[in-house]
Amino acid sequence: MKPLFLALTVVLTCAAFAADEPEVAPKPEAAPAKTGGPAGTKSFVFDCEKWAEGVPPKEVFVVDGTIKIAKKDGGKAIMIDPSPIVDANAQLGDSSNGTASIEARMFASKKGRSYPRFGVSVHGMSGYRLIVNCAKKEIELIKNDVTVKSAPFPWATETWTHLKLEARQQEGKKWLVSAKAWPATGTEPAEAMITHADDTIKGQGKAAIWGTPFSEMPIYIDDIKIEVTSK
Repeated sequence: MKPLFLALTVVLTCAAFAADEPEVAPKPEAAPAKTGGPAGTKSFVFDCEKWAEGVPPKEVFVVDGTIKIAKKDGGKAIMIDPSPIVDANAQLGDSSNGTASIEARMFASKKGRSYPRFGVSVHGMSGYRLIVNCAKKEIELIKNDVTVKSAPFPWATETWTHLKLEARQQEGKKWLVSAKAWPATGTEPAEAMITHADDTIKGQGKAAIWGTPFSEMPIYIDDIKIEVTSK
């Protein structure tokens, strides 16, 4: 009897398809399978190159704001249009029921004395967000619109920034939230820049990207990687 694979890897390279785990070696572009003990882990990768410019595909569920697929640096990226200026956000991947993480590269610009904000989140609209507060040159861990913790971050205008946020379930009802950010041309920090313990997390909902273009300049997002656990 063949073993049951509990880990399912779904790779979306800006085309709408779900790759089943084959019994032979995976395709080179496929994300590696993950395991989560008694729970299954799904992985999603979005790089935008095969999406058409304009209205985003169904994989990008726009909650608020004007979000498009646009050209950027010789390729394509998800773009948050500065009209209107709102807390634009879009959800991607499957809903989690446990540990969840998201990584992404994001590009933003200041204009005069106006600065943007941008970031990523897990576990739906009421989950934790990792936001780059460009005006303060900080990263902020936010829950229910309240900044829980912050850390210095030397953001520079018109550069790509890499963000990584994870909410990992511990024993019982305990959770550990970790966050980090670094210039995309640099090296990922070995340790999280923010960690926070919480025993109130429900652990449900989709991961999302966020951007508030206060500077009236577009915000770009690319190379999104999401992992969610479903029980």
